[in-house]
Amino acid sequence: MYRFYCPCPKISKNMITVDRLDEIHHIKDVLRLKAEDWVSVFDGRGNEYSGPIRELSYQAISVEIKEKRVSADSDINITVACAVPKKQKMDDIVDKLTQLGVERIIPLKTRNTVVILDETKEKIRRRHWEKIAINAAKQSKRTMLPLIDSLREIKDVLSQAGDFDLKIIPTLSENARLLKDVLGDKRYKNILTIIGPEGDFTPDEVNLAKKAGCVPVSLGNLVLRVETAAVAVAGFLRFTLSGAGAPSK
Repeated sequence: MYRFYCPCPKISKNMITVDRLDEIHHIKDVLRLKAEDWVSVFDGRGNEYSGPIRELSYQAISVEIKEKRVSADSDINITVACAVPKKQKMDDIVDKLTQLGVERIIPLKTRNTVVILDETKEKIRRRHWEKIAINAAKQSKRTMLPLIDSLREIKDVLSQAGDFDLKIIPTLSENARLLKDVLGDKRYKNILTIIGPEGDFTPDEVNLAKKAGCVPVSLGNLVLRVETAAVAVAGFLRFTLSGAGAPSK
């Protein structure tokens, strides 16, 4: 069944109306769906409605609600603050982290971050990343979209470290502990992981993170690229702490 995103659906009795022009175009002109075809509509906040299409126009699509599902994606909340890598690698990071059920993605600026985004470019990139997250949520059957923050400096992210019961910072510096040893047998609810640039964090940044309660962790003997490290850490946390191979439905 095809899934479509509508953040503020209009619901009247047993009918839901999709009025996003991009989704209407996709339904009518790309997929060429017709009345009576079954579709699913989710609002990105945990609600999903399924049923047959009843009316189609270029302004709205009306779907009769036959089924409704209300759910959260997971019993753990993972926030990934990730240094923005070169080229289009952040696109892949957003896509994969959305599929892994990450609740919040923070594009990060560090001392060794190469990519420089001014306010205009940052807004354009953020809208682009939000579209990628929507498509990834459709594919992975997520009912909730991740929050994608504006570009933040590491000190700003660390100022909110108290909101998390586990804070980790993968780093190449000495005395970093293996991630599996840090987790142990404990069950964490809110987790922050801070992924640095390919040049790693500076010693000052690591010390600042430690003062904020972050635990320096090692991902093993291999040196991973930013996009690999972000996905590897999020996947390990998800599969280890959720007790399942995928976000709960």
